[in-house]
Amino acid sequence: MDKELFELGLSKRKATLGGEYVTNNLAKADDFNLPFQEAMTTWCWGFGWGDETIDMKTRSLMNLTMIAALGKMDEWELHLRGAITNGVSVDEIRSAIHAIAIYCGVPQGVECFRIARKTLEKLELI
Repeated sequence: MDKELFELGLSKRKATLGGEYVTNNLAKADDFNLPFQEAMTTWCWGFGWGDETIDMKTRSLMNLTMIAALGKMDEWELHLRGAITNGVSVDEIRSAIHAIAIYCGVPQGVECFRIARKTLEKLELI
């Protein structure tokens, strides 16, 4: 494992998803899934998110659309919170969901709006 890339990934991951969430996730890791947590932190967050060619806000919007296309809605909700942390506005979330509905199907858009409403209400953003 590239220690420098891991540390960069850890900082990006915490900045987007929250330090408590990431710390708890890593603390729960064991011999079975720790190698995955380390690789994901290094590769996804260090190599991917650490490349500053694309800013964090844009990367968050990209992730929302790709994760929605995959139908991974628990991850979508997590990354929705991260997108808000990275400066994505409610209006931009709405527009992203419109694109999701157009390219991934109306049922997927409906699901995204359902999750977004619940999340945004909890955060008192709507």
